[in-house]
Amino acid sequence: MKPKTALIASISGTILVALCCFTPILVILLGAIGLSALVGYLDYILLPALFIMLALTILSYRRYRRCCKR
Repeated sequence: MKPKTALIASISGTILVALCCFTPILVILLGAIGLSALVGYLDYILLPALFIMLALTILSYRRYRRCCKR
């Protein structure tokens, strides 16, 4: 994968996870489809996913900068 494509993908993934983590998007969605019992477990999934996506974004940005300096 090209560094620019990886950077764009990781930034969009981080934004998506942050939206689901800090807004009630998933709570409303899970309630609408009848899976509201899973709402209590969202913190166990979304917070580690947010940290992983932030790490991937930082890694992708470093690879992009290293590639563009050449």
